[in-house]
Amino acid sequence: MSIKLVVLDIDGTIAGISNQINPTVVQTIHQVQSRGIQVALATGRMFGSALRFHRAIQSTLPLISYNGALTKHPHSGTVLREKPLPAAIALEILAHFEQPDLQPHLDVHCYYNDQLHVRHITPETHIYMERSGAMAQASGDLRSIIALGSTTKMLAISRNAPLMAQLMAEMGHKLRSQAVHLTQSTEIYFEVTHAEATKGLALKHLTEEVLGLDPQEVLAIGDNFNDLEMLKYAGVGVAMGNAPPEVQRVADWVTADVEADGVSQALAKFCLDSTPALC
Repeated sequence: MSIKLVVLDIDGTIAGISNQINPTVVQTIHQVQSRGIQVALATGRMFGSALRFHRAIQSTLPLISYNGALTKHPHSGTVLREKPLPAAIALEILAHFEQPDLQPHLDVHCYYNDQLHVRHITPETHIYMERSGAMAQASGDLRSIIALGSTTKMLAISRNAPLMAQLMAEMGHKLRSQAVHLTQSTEIYFEVTHAEATKGLALKHLTEEVLGLDPQEVLAIGDNFNDLEMLKYAGVGVAMGNAPPEVQRVADWVTADVEADGVSQALAKFCLDSTPALC
């Protein structure tokens, strides 16, 4: 089958160090769209944080955000799919993050109603706000936010990558019987969502229920562990050259890294019937 839908991750895939999409990538995406192939975004970012990228590529499709916890159409405001964390589980996660031996090393983010809530503003918070464009609210005890219900996602950040790997293992064991999905979008970001809040399941919904397409008609491109499920779901899964080896191994093809416009090379190969010079 020919490709009818392209789904792109943002950070590390279409946006690199500059936090912008290179003009070459934008141009290639528009070439793909001119052939009648639809292009969507699937990101771990907040919905509001991803909107400028949605506009930049002139997508007409719903936007998959929060690693698949929220699929919403930017033009109509219609929510097509939403999978928040149960409050009891969110509280259990927060309690683990706030253990005395962990709390000093973690910045904890709680997302509710597309707003970012933190205990207090830290240097790490400023870095996150600068890249995401989101404004964090210093809410003190995050239990008060979780009590509101419908926590979209929880995120722990630490520059200590081994600690994050340890946290991933500990939480995987602790929450193995709970309805959660654990992933890392980078080695310093540990993310927790509802068990059905994955890019793979959100893409399945968009592909089959919204667009009436077959998985074999989908090309998905991503760069990190939170992209694994959608790379496996799509008929063609492409990993970026900057993706970890574990992600590259599940992909059907590996393109160049984000700074070398790897997305353009993949789109040229699979959607524009041309072989890129560097593939």
